[in-house]
Amino acid sequence: MSISDIIEQFILDSIGNEKYISISRNQLAEYFNCVPSQINYVLSTRFSLDRGFITISKRGGGGYIIVQRVPQSKIKYIKTLLSSGIEDLNEARAQQILKKLEYDEVITKRESAIIAAALSDKALLVPDGIKADVRANILKNILLELLKNQFE
Repeated sequence: MSISDIIEQFILDSIGNEKYISISRNQLAEYFNCVPSQINYVLSTRFSLDRGFITISKRGGGGYIIVQRVPQSKIKYIKTLLSSGIEDLNEARAQQILKKLEYDEVITKRESAIIAAALSDKALLVPDGIKADVRANILKNILLELLKNQFE
């Protein structure tokens, strides 16, 4: 398990069922014996809107970070993803989005695996320069279909 995984799990455990937590970036870095930029990396990659979180960074006075869970219905979550601009989507970020959709029971584990296979680098036999855009378009269309099916 990497230090990023450990920090992520610590933050998730700290949030538990709460709506948000407030943590000190420097204290967290000291606790994990890492540089504060490692904390920033974890927050920006593992606690983003597409994973169901908002992070607010306050500088000064020691600086602290608020990590807030975004409570959303399935429909609202899909709309948020679509409006947040899924562009230039690499395979890792696509996997994060799918895991969040699965966690929130918007899609099943099986559907997530099927979609992940369709969005994988191995499946997208297009030039590398356009692969991320093609992946983003495929995921957008899948999300739109999910949204349409919510009303049937």
